[in-house]
Amino acid sequence: MATGEVLVNRRDLPVVDLTSTDSAPRSSREQSKGADDDHAPSSHADSDDGIDSVSLYEELLDEVEPFELSGGPDVCTVEEAKAYRKRLHEVGAGAFVFETVTTGKVSARKLCTAFGIKPPAFLEGAEDSSFYQLLGIAIARELSKRRRLPEYSTIEDAARLLQKSKNIMVITGAGISTSLGIPDFRSKNTGFYSKLREMGFEDPEQVFDIHNFDEDPTIFYKLAGDILPDLYNWTPTHEFIHLLQQKGKLLTNYTQNIDNLESHAGIDPEKLVQCHGSWATATCRKCGHQIPGEDIFQNIREQKVAECKECIRNLAVPRPGMKRKRSSNGGSRKKRQSDDDDDSDGQYDIPEPGVMKPDITFFGEGLPKRFFTRLKDHDKDIVDLVIVIGTSMKVAPVSEVPQILQPNVPQIYISRDPIRHIDFDVNLLGDCDVVVAELCRLAGWDLKHKMIPEGLRAEVNPVETDGEEQHTWKVFLPQSDPSDKTLVVKPGQIKLEEPITEKTNSEEPKTEASV
Repeated sequence: MATGEVLVNRRDLPVVDLTSTDSAPRSSREQSKGADDDHAPSSHADSDDGIDSVSLYEELLDEVEPFELSGGPDVCTVEEAKAYRKRLHEVGAGAFVFETVTTGKVSARKLCTAFGIKPPAFLEGAEDSSFYQLLGIAIARELSKRRRLPEYSTIEDAARLLQKSKNIMVITGAGISTSLGIPDFRSKNTGFYSKLREMGFEDPEQVFDIHNFDEDPTIFYKLAGDILPDLYNWTPTHEFIHLLQQKGKLLTNYTQNIDNLESHAGIDPEKLVQCHGSWATATCRKCGHQIPGEDIFQNIREQKVAECKECIRNLAVPRPGMKRKRSSNGGSRKKRQSDDDDDSDGQYDIPEPGVMKPDITFFGEGLPKRFFTRLKDHDKDIVDLVIVIGTSMKVAPVSEVPQILQPNVPQIYISRDPIRHIDFDVNLLGDCDVVVAELCRLAGWDLKHKMIPEGLRAEVNPVETDGEEQHTWKVFLPQSDPSDKTLVVKPGQIKLEEPITEKTNSEEPKTEASV
């Protein structure tokens, strides 16, 4: 069945199709009367409008912010919203829409609020049918969500899960590296993309487009200095992942980061999937020669394009004459009569070395094959705990991982800000380093790191959530302000005293205490 589509055999009730872009529903009699018209070919413009509206609503749902369910003609109460969501899962989309919108029990506008959607300003005063498509997408998203496991809800539950689990999957994002001063990409005011917009780039992602790089690599080389990784340090959160490995509990760390700090922290390459590649290596775009990534760092700092030294060596070898330039299909390019005799016509090749590109995954390149094989063939059926740290989980296919795992696998979310499109069992909001340190303290584990002060103990406060059992908590240092939603560790509370030497994987597992 298509998203939100409902076909109801009730003659005089309107048929509500939540996938339609029509402005109003029609009765079943009207549909029968106009059946011949339905076979008329639709214009491309109509098709494009439908696609555009779906994209608009998808973006709207991605950016949805929490709002108060105050009740009223157009807004559900907390109790109503909870009841509607429960009913949807009980009867499915078709029966749910018939019971609510089709029968006139509740408007589509009001029903949208049950799924956390505040009616957008551009639909203010619009007919109720204008909300059908938005409601259909919201219903589809609700049905695709994993269901929370009610037996887990507190930070103590999370600590106990750490102790008893044997195959822990860790999914990480930029939030685990920001305490080292490495910027993330997508934060509204502090991310790297925000900086690019301030510099005049309308679409910051173009800087990381593979076709743009091949056409003009100077743009990337001028800007990439701000995201070069730290080669000598890693964060307490990286240390936490390494501790899981020491205890024999780490199944796989799927990292969306490109800084390669996991390797410096001692994560076994066999247990590490760098979903978006990394700075660890760089490859020539012409000959495929690969070198350590740090070999091009100085070029990036100096904003100079790094040329392939292997190509340069090969070009230095004398050759018996110049070759005719080849066309794109490999054949010789024949000189046309319209060509003049000047060498500037490009008739002959001018040998040039290839450009070195760091092996981070650009837009237009596929994810490493290992991401899919490791997840499908190894991890999917044996993982017994998922911990998502420092990522908004908006970039597919990594964002889809929590939804495809077995429904009985507990999932914990750790980040500064909450997300709404995935239902985790326990949400721990705060600085990632502080949260993992507190989790280890509760689990009786000794997490040692230069950035963790001796005797660190965090405070934990509940976060109110409309119509849901308490499972979201703010974790913060006593000296910081718990009302500050960013929960950033203040300067001086956690300080890096000296560089940390690179780890090996030979350390013995430690015994664990009980909560």
